[in-house]
Amino acid sequence: MAGPGPARLQGDVAAFTAALRTLVNNPQFSDVMFLVGQEQQKVFAHRCVLACRCQAFRGMLSQAPVGGQDSSSSVPPQGPFVLGNVQPEVFLAVIEFLYTNSVTLNSHIALEVLTSSVEYGLQDLCKLCVKFIKDTLSVEQVCEALQAAVTYGQVDLQQHCLDFIEGCTAAVVRTQGFRELSDVVLARVLRSDHLAVDELDLVQAVREWAHVSSAVLERPVPEVAALPVRELRLPLLAPSELVTLESCNQQDLLIPVENIAAAWRAHALRRGSGVPSHLCRPRRGTRPRDHHRHLEPHAK
Repeated sequence: MAGPGPARLQGDVAAFTAALRTLVNNPQFSDVMFLVGQEQQKVFAHRCVLACRCQAFRGMLSQAPVGGQDSSSSVPPQGPFVLGNVQPEVFLAVIEFLYTNSVTLNSHIALEVLTSSVEYGLQDLCKLCVKFIKDTLSVEQVCEALQAAVTYGQVDLQQHCLDFIEGCTAAVVRTQGFRELSDVVLARVLRSDHLAVDELDLVQAVREWAHVSSAVLERPVPEVAALPVRELRLPLLAPSELVTLESCNQQDLLIPVENIAAAWRAHALRRGSGVPSHLCRPRRGTRPRDHHRHLEPHAK
């Protein structure tokens, strides 16, 4: 009669993890070294751990030395491998994850660790980063997080950031992160009906963003702002505000003349005819104006 089948029993996971943690950046018994960041900080590691945990490192570490004739028999290089575009603290967080399946994060490095997790194909690390970012999101960091979420296709994080921005828009538009958004991401934010800020304040925030982008990209203000400006809901502004807007616009040509003309036409006809319906729809933070009652019922 056959005996019982094999069983896999598991010991103390915490003790195992703690033991592996002692090997993180430990030169003893290491067989590969990296020079990380602009300061070329030395980081020590073990080829077998990196290779079995990460396909990207496996490829890097299995390359034959330059000039080697037989890659199958050549001894793989021990380094040093120079990684100048990543901060040492960020790289060490990645190494910690590879050794222990856990990571120590803070708000200063979380987004960069997320970037590295995507570059190295570490999906589990990516998930940990996203969770940390969502749990610690702040007014000052939300725009940078949104930009990263869009760049790396993190849909859940994108929506979380947008929800956060909608809850405290007036504070967010004053941050440096807002002024550093790409035009595509800014336009996406401006499509929301739930922004908690008045349209006049949004116009000013977009103007400030456009001047920063123009200086950084060395392109004219109207060119860099073309996409976000389409989402500004100018028909919501009162006639006196449109007059002031026209005056400011003569200086930087932020808004196409036809957009302003369409807003005036909405006032003259006392309806939103000829203007996309969403541009006549007040946002959550829009201050009421007398003419709004004429726009909404007739917007098509």
